[in-house]
Amino acid sequence: MQIQHNISLKNFNTFGIDAIAKQYIAVSSLAELQKVLNEHKDVFVLSGGSNLLLVNDIDKLVIHLNLKGISTEKSNNNQVLVAVSAGENWHDFVLWCIDHNLGGLENLSLIPGNVGTCPIQNIGAYGVEVKDTIDTVQAIEIETGEVRTFKNSECNFGYRNSVFKNSLKGKYIITKVTFLLTKESHQLNYSYGAIQTELEALNITAPTIKNISDAVIKIRNSKLPNPKEIGNSGSFFKNPIISLELFEKLKVIHPNMPSYPVNDHSVKIPAGWLIEQSGFKGKRFGQTGSHKNQALVLVNYGKATGLEIYALAKKIQATIFSNFEIALEIEVNVIE
Repeated sequence: MQIQHNISLKNFNTFGIDAIAKQYIAVSSLAELQKVLNEHKDVFVLSGGSNLLLVNDIDKLVIHLNLKGISTEKSNNNQVLVAVSAGENWHDFVLWCIDHNLGGLENLSLIPGNVGTCPIQNIGAYGVEVKDTIDTVQAIEIETGEVRTFKNSECNFGYRNSVFKNSLKGKYIITKVTFLLTKESHQLNYSYGAIQTELEALNITAPTIKNISDAVIKIRNSKLPNPKEIGNSGSFFKNPIISLELFEKLKVIHPNMPSYPVNDHSVKIPAGWLIEQSGFKGKRFGQTGSHKNQALVLVNYGKATGLEIYALAKKIQATIFSNFEIALEIEVNVIE
């Protein structure tokens, strides 16, 4: 374990941004992490690099979390607690669950990134959010080096949100996440239209968790670009939630506007639809642009800087607000 200097982070972020870490160190255990934090407080934590946009070089010490390990902590007839270290690849862990017939995460297949970042963003897809299965989150306080375990209720999970993204941002480093999963009598969620369509095409009427996972993987592969082939960080913006009053006003002008009810007073609008209607889908701006198959995904065609991608994001935000009076919120963590 040794600090390295002037290290390119191009291969450590899914956007493929060639930002430079003035200082870089990889840690493989909780003890190593505590040792580093004992000597350095002004740090930047890098995990899977899947939900961030590096706009500039990083002057802080970059700590690359390489904590590994999956273990079963407690089990009963139908449920099991599985503890997963922060450095484990998320999709590999989901496939591990499928192989062990553990249910609850199958709808979250093929989401890029590592396990340690999943609670921060409360990742979600196809009717499921990771908060539905998280039991506890173990994290280390940067200032003191003390390890704390957060119960699910203490994480303040919301739509693509958590306490780690707000009041505790920059104060803790997540080191392990424990999930409560089912061993049998799985509560399957395949009401999402695209999943149902895939299952019906295969004549599957009583799907297993593997069937659902396979369907999600197929859908995601058809819609979303592979970061290994073209730099991206998945969905760049959150789907906005607007008032029913604004929705009804917009519906008169845009009768085909899709929406999903949130409560009696608000609805959720697909950000991808807003971006596509504003003419950005598939449009290229130098080395960046909106992906041809999914407008919500901003991409790096090879040599884009983080600043260029961020400028496009702000242009999209301004256009959407001008066209729809809707403020798009960036989902990706922008590091300026």
